[in-house]
Amino acid sequence: MSSKESVRARLDALGAPYEWYEHEAARTMADCLALPYAAPDVTFCKNILLCNRQKTDYYLYVTLPDKPFRTADVSKLLGVSRLSFAPEEALEQLCRLRSGSLSPLALWFDSGRVITLTLDRAIHREGRIAFHPCDNTATVIFRQEDFFGLVLPALEHEPRWLDVPWPQADGGGDHA
Repeated sequence: MSSKESVRARLDALGAPYEWYEHEAARTMADCLALPYAAPDVTFCKNILLCNRQKTDYYLYVTLPDKPFRTADVSKLLGVSRLSFAPEEALEQLCRLRSGSLSPLALWFDSGRVITLTLDRAIHREGRIAFHPCDNTATVIFRQEDFFGLVLPALEHEPRWLDVPWPQADGGGDHA
């Protein structure tokens, strides 16, 4: 069974209401935001797999698509001195995924509980929230209360909520 089929089976078993859309591969946030069901009440999320310098601690950072990512801000809030993008092979090893398919739903495949789910508080809004179901040829959309009340607990990864600031327009800091 593919990762996408496995996610759908888990959602069905959980009884979580969702909308499911199949589409051409959406490789970028711009691709996602151009999908026909990218309505104003739908929060699409940017999902980034990070690791410490030693590649012993991994973090799935989930934020808004238009929010610039600064490693310094996230590192400071997590208390980790140096974060960087995790190598692509880590995504495959930890979650059986390829680049462009990462979402919190991938935590169902993190059987060793190696990844820390790190959520930018800004994603918790009114309306609905969208993710790839571990395959960028589909999108699953939940009502926010269903995702945070039903699906998130079923992932069995206690999230760390961060109040990540919007970067200042000073041009300083490291950007990713």
